[in-house]
Amino acid sequence: MNDFLAARSQMALSLGFHIVFSCIGMVMPFFMAVAHFLYIRTGNDIYKNITRAWSKGVAIFFATGAVSGTVLSFELGLLWPEFMKHAGPIFGMPFSLEGTAFFIEAIALGFFLYGWGRFNQWFHWITGVVVGISGLVSGILVVAANAWMNSPAGFDFVNGQYLNIDPIKAMFNDAWFSQALHMCIAAFAATGFAVAGIHALMILRRRNIAFHTTAFRIPALFACIAAVLQPLSGDISAKDVARRQPAKLAAMEAHFKTEAASPLVIGGIPDPVAKEVKYGVEIPGLLSFMVYSDFHTPVKGLDQIPENDQPPVAITHYAFQIMVGLGMIMLGIALCYFVALIRKKSWLRMPWLLRLFVIATPMGFIAVEAGWTVTEVGRQPWIINGVMRTADAVTPMPGIAYSFYIFTAVYISLSLIVTFLLYRQIRMVPEIYDIQTPSL
Repeated sequence: MNDFLAARSQMALSLGFHIVFSCIGMVMPFFMAVAHFLYIRTGNDIYKNITRAWSKGVAIFFATGAVSGTVLSFELGLLWPEFMKHAGPIFGMPFSLEGTAFFIEAIALGFFLYGWGRFNQWFHWITGVVVGISGLVSGILVVAANAWMNSPAGFDFVNGQYLNIDPIKAMFNDAWFSQALHMCIAAFAATGFAVAGIHALMILRRRNIAFHTTAFRIPALFACIAAVLQPLSGDISAKDVARRQPAKLAAMEAHFKTEAASPLVIGGIPDPVAKEVKYGVEIPGLLSFMVYSDFHTPVKGLDQIPENDQPPVAITHYAFQIMVGLGMIMLGIALCYFVALIRKKSWLRMPWLLRLFVIATPMGFIAVEAGWTVTEVGRQPWIINGVMRTADAVTPMPGIAYSFYIFTAVYISLSLIVTFLLYRQIRMVPEIYDIQTPSL
């Protein structure tokens, strides 16, 4: 493995690991705050127990996310010094503000964890809400920095120099809103289905039925609402990508040839040599309609993009198909759940509905990982789209491959530790709430 590939692999591993904790840190505090609010309003101790159980999970993921996020911040400078040399002064503001949001989140979480019986109950609840809001803001700010890499703004690039720097314009670049919206909704869907799936599994196993049934409802509702909204945000993102990064869109869709009534390809195996997709299902004109709201307008294909500026087609296309496919499955589960809530109350007592949520437990996070693969791999060969190539930003320091191996071992160890802590936390749910309930 050469140093360039090792640097990219280490960054991909770190991002892939950290994004799971980021999503949970953005969303789980809101589940916790809703349960806490219901406890204050109803006095039902099950809601209190749910709140305290979830708050311990939030603490676990906060600590792990803080470690993985700190590693990422160092890796930006160590692995990509040329990038940070020029980009740091331009897009450094969202990272600085993210640090402020992180400190607020840490303080609020400390108040919440140790505030039981010490604070006014509504002040205590507000500290939990602040944890959620600051975590969400933190995530949005990081996404804004990443969006700048896809849509660079806030500077003039003249003769290799970065001039007239405007950090505010850089932070609020053309891509930040669509990326932040898509990421936030994805975080709610992924975390919601994961948490709901775990509680659904416990219900099916007949463990602490009242506790898990009550806990199931909160993340399930959040997840299903997010799953319905996600295709809408995806449409906004796709139209934005078509306008700013046509090469990425062409790779996502394995769209090799520019033509009128551009077809949408579902599935298939891209063949970059033959410039075709084998075994895919083509729907004529649908890609043109999705991008331009017209069935005949040509969508720019890879044939109009220089080969050395084209992203890896196969990886981008497969990742995009995985993301969309899992999104559609989660949308189907969400629609079933809403039908059950509104029209078919009897479905709420059916084990098959719970099994659907159990099956969906990992789907949201797999879709998130696939989506970030599309975002990052689809931008290649650029680290700053159209301005700086990734190969020009990597560190000249040798031995990066060994660093990649070490970090891989560290992240695997952290994953095992977090899994053990969560398993132990789930097993510690008190048996006092093991009351049979007839429905969800």
